[in-house]
Amino acid sequence: MVLLERAMATFRLALIQLQVSSVKSDNLTRACGLVREAATQGAKIVSLPECFNCPYGTKYFPQYAEKIPGESTQKLSEVAKECSIYLIGGSVPEEDAGKFYNTCAVFGPDGTLLIKYRKLHLFDIDVPGKITFHESETLSPGDSFSTFDTRCQLLVYPGAFNLTTGPAHWELLQRGRAVDNQVYVATASPARDDQASYVAWGHSTVVSPWGDVLAKAGTEETIVYSDIDLKRLAEIRQQIPIFSQKRSDLYAVEAKKP
Repeated sequence: MVLLERAMATFRLALIQLQVSSVKSDNLTRACGLVREAATQGAKIVSLPECFNCPYGTKYFPQYAEKIPGESTQKLSEVAKECSIYLIGGSVPEEDAGKFYNTCAVFGPDGTLLIKYRKLHLFDIDVPGKITFHESETLSPGDSFSTFDTRCQLLVYPGAFNLTTGPAHWELLQRGRAVDNQVYVATASPARDDQASYVAWGHSTVVSPWGDVLAKAGTEETIVYSDIDLKRLAEIRQQIPIFSQKRSDLYAVEAKKP
């Protein structure tokens, strides 16, 4: 997810590493409470983790799915407006026309739904002796990109890596994308529950455009804060001007759909 720069030179980002239970109403109540806590600490952008309102698992997606707008997104809209923040709503299982999606809704400081992003690349994995998981058993992929304008510039990924992919790839991918694109990168994971059918890695993280890890959680429920400095981002882009060195005469990135 890309947040585009406008004016704010520095701001506080908060990542909610929520301990997700099997009770949707409890998840919503605790998530909104942590969002309020983050706002009182000065956060202007807050992100929840992937599947924050229900357990992560193919058997749970149809059971917990809801329309958007719906119960969960209405709560997020209300708390975003109450706190006057940008709220990245992790993701929830969405039902639409008999299909299920892993969907992220983002709300502005006035509570307006800015975008709805349906996960494009479903998580299908088979590592012999370690983990087999296929989102595609119950979920359908989205078919469009979603971006929105704010006063800042960073990439935010609500995610739920596991105990196999987490130690191998979680931080590595974040630092790689930060350096590749010279942006801040943040990832919001659920807290770890060792008794769950799918055990999340945790370790919600913020990485600088230089590839430095600025903040990183453990495995428990917590809020990760990081003060984002866009002046530092601009300095790095001046020092290593990769964007001015692009060879548009040789290659380009093309979107197939508007």
